[in-house]
Amino acid sequence: MSKNPDPNSTDASGSKSTKEEATIKVPSKDPKKKDDKKDEDLSEEDLALKQQLELYVERAQDSDPGLQKVALESMRQEIRTSTSSMTSVPKPLKFLRPHYGTLKGYYEKMPDSDLKKLMADILSVLALTMSAEGERESLKYRLVGSQGEIGSWGHEYVRNLAGEISQEYVKRQSEEASIDDLMELVQQIVAFHMKHNAEPEAVDLLMEVEDLDLLVEHVDNTNYKRTCSYLTSSAKYLPGPDDMLVLDIAYTIYMKFEEYPSALVTALYLDNTQYVKQVFTSCDDLLRKKQFCYILARHGQTFELDEEMCAEDEEREGLQEIINNTKLSEGYLTLARDIEVMEAKTPDDIYKPHLLDGRASAGASVDSARQNLASTFVNAFVNAGFGQDKLMTVPSEASSGGASTSWLFKNKEHGKASAAASLGMILLWDVDSGLAQIDKYFHSTDTHVIAGALLGVGIVNCGIKNECDPALALLAEYIDKEDPSIRIGAIMGLGLAYAGSQNEQIRSKLTPILGDSKVSLDVLAFTAISLGLVYVGSCNEEIAQAIIFALMERSESELGEPFARLLPLGLGLLYLGKQESVEATAEVSKTFNEKIRKHCDMTLLSCAYAGTGNVLKVQHFLGQCAQHFEKGETFQGPAVLGIAMVAMAEELGLEMAIRSLEHLLQYGEQNIRRAVPLALALLCISNPKVNVMDTLSRLSHDSDSEVAMAAIISLGLIGAGTNNARIAGMLRNLSSYYYKEANLLFCVRIAQGLVHLGKGLLTLSPYHSEHFLLSPTALAGLVTLLHACLDMKAIILGKYHYILYFLTLAMQPRMLLTVDENLKPLSVPVRVGQAVDVVGQAGRPKTITGFQTHSTPVLLAAGDRAELATEKYIPLSPILEGFVILKENPDYRDDQ
Repeated sequence: MSKNPDPNSTDASGSKSTKEEATIKVPSKDPKKKDDKKDEDLSEEDLALKQQLELYVERAQDSDPGLQKVALESMRQEIRTSTSSMTSVPKPLKFLRPHYGTLKGYYEKMPDSDLKKLMADILSVLALTMSAEGERESLKYRLVGSQGEIGSWGHEYVRNLAGEISQEYVKRQSEEASIDDLMELVQQIVAFHMKHNAEPEAVDLLMEVEDLDLLVEHVDNTNYKRTCSYLTSSAKYLPGPDDMLVLDIAYTIYMKFEEYPSALVTALYLDNTQYVKQVFTSCDDLLRKKQFCYILARHGQTFELDEEMCAEDEEREGLQEIINNTKLSEGYLTLARDIEVMEAKTPDDIYKPHLLDGRASAGASVDSARQNLASTFVNAFVNAGFGQDKLMTVPSEASSGGASTSWLFKNKEHGKASAAASLGMILLWDVDSGLAQIDKYFHSTDTHVIAGALLGVGIVNCGIKNECDPALALLAEYIDKEDPSIRIGAIMGLGLAYAGSQNEQIRSKLTPILGDSKVSLDVLAFTAISLGLVYVGSCNEEIAQAIIFALMERSESELGEPFARLLPLGLGLLYLGKQESVEATAEVSKTFNEKIRKHCDMTLLSCAYAGTGNVLKVQHFLGQCAQHFEKGETFQGPAVLGIAMVAMAEELGLEMAIRSLEHLLQYGEQNIRRAVPLALALLCISNPKVNVMDTLSRLSHDSDSEVAMAAIISLGLIGAGTNNARIAGMLRNLSSYYYKEANLLFCVRIAQGLVHLGKGLLTLSPYHSEHFLLSPTALAGLVTLLHACLDMKAIILGKYHYILYFLTLAMQPRMLLTVDENLKPLSVPVRVGQAVDVVGQAGRPKTITGFQTHSTPVLLAAGDRAELATEKYIPLSPILEGFVILKENPDYRDDQ
């Protein structure tokens, strides 16, 4: 215990360690003999000090006030000069221990005077090592003492006081006593901590006494960044509503010091449009506003600038263009050219059949519709956003467009829908040329091709907003057609194109479908999902009611079908991440038919608490999974996914969730085991952790084919866009292992396409801005796909494989592209390495480790962070991800 107390440990443990020592080392009534021996052990100066102090103690009890004062002053001097070293209990405190009781007794008898206060100060310090647990004597004497400079007694004393204050505060709150004297002391302690680089301790104390507003006046230019980083990172571990309160304070501090980009990111986390506007109105630098727009665009936030936020019309149009994400395609292709991966890849380049032994490749040469469908998806995923491929966009001189249509017709019926839509994926984000190329399919006589073309239009517009709303204009007239596949194409297309936009026109067009009792269940499900996507996280009452009525109207036999389970998901998406706002709707869901009641309850809860890291909810879901039923219950699937959705918020919860899911695999029923791989996929999306990879690899050979299929798709999802060689190898081996089983082979192919998503330039992770912000539309797309995967056979392996295109919502380039003041790409050296968590650390620790220096544009893997390797430019955003504007550093001087 005699080692230096860790400066980062909390107050409580700091004080506890000293108290433990106190109880161990103080023999209360020692026989005289022992005492003499002890005295002999001490060195001469220690002995002298001990006798000196004993003399002071006697003198302090003298009747002459003059002598008393001298004695107390000298005692104070001794204690103060020695407190500086904290390697062991300071000598004076050690020698004064036996006299603590006598001094205390004498103090009670003293008449009120300055001397009594002086005595109280000394007792307050002695109590640091002497007072019994829970007595809070140090604080008691401090409050009646002379209220001098608090820091003069040293850090440990201040720390101990802070711990006692939080206990006293709780007690007084329960008794409703006054806390004014405590708050004065808190003011002093916070000021002391903030001056001495102990921001986390100041924040902790203020959280204990529920008065974080005090922080704003104590932060200054030197420590506001560290204070805010501690606030924002502790928010994830606080229960609501405290977490929002803490972020509010962080936002206020950022605004006070004009750290606008960080303020904006915090405002987006709080989902507070007012705050976002405030950032725009407070800042008058156009370049910085452009950077804000890039942050908004990456978050997928639909946002209309008004004149307050930017007065000039031309400038405002320019900013709105950035928010609308129109530059995304251009930036992505710049990255692709720089990394030299523009050349189109064919599915065979991904399957690498030449690496497999004879039997598997022999089976693959047969031209089956199922295999062609798989290749369609692989081709779309791999060439996503590149605008060219070898199957769909073959130039027209090859027999006047014959080739591209010929691949289309190598697919059967509903396969053609996915094939036509894949053109949208290849031309992702490039609205103008995308619509031009998809147009030819609208003239087809085949309903599936038209359905695919409608979906393709939605995919091309995914995440891109356009003033003239081409997607709405094209898709609106097809919503009420007779043919269900055309309707689904149009409805899903609208959901993808307008996700998160809360567009009124779409609501008025789609809501009536929910009320139509003649509509088939699949159309109904897609309508609910699309409305959920367009109004994601909006808590829109009208849509919620429409979906609830649709669920109540359907017969019991229909509610047992797989598609009925997507209706509650549409409902859940409306409340994505909105925590307790879901309660009223959850109550209503308890009145549903028991076939869907629990399923709906789990889905709503998991969506509402997605990304919050709420431990109680994770426990609730685990409790639901622990129940064993005779016949498989469907609600346990969403409960397992719920664990992942809630726990994905921060590293610690994520690791714990992975361990809990391992237990579920061992003890859960089949229906739970089928959902576990999908939950693991969500926790590690585009971030292949080795332990999860091994678990999924083991499950991909499971005797239950549903578990194996889920595991295979999940392997694709955790490796999505990483080109991970190990996963690619596993999948190749699986393709030869399952070469006779069409369904499993189909899943292997899809997973192979996902691993090479965008030739390794894309990610599906819904988190961005150094894993701080969660994009609601991206999460909604992922969750929709995972819910569909809970029943693979009926949906993805049935005729609704185009549900895979919901992944488009989560696809984002994993790049850092630096641009100059005219938004033209600018190549600068950057260091890219593993991000290190430096929150609350002393000094200026390095934020990345094991870095390499590249010139931009560069790719960022999961958990990577970049920093500029040159002083020549200043980035306008502290977070180097996506598009970052650099401005020249005026103070930079070239060495030459």
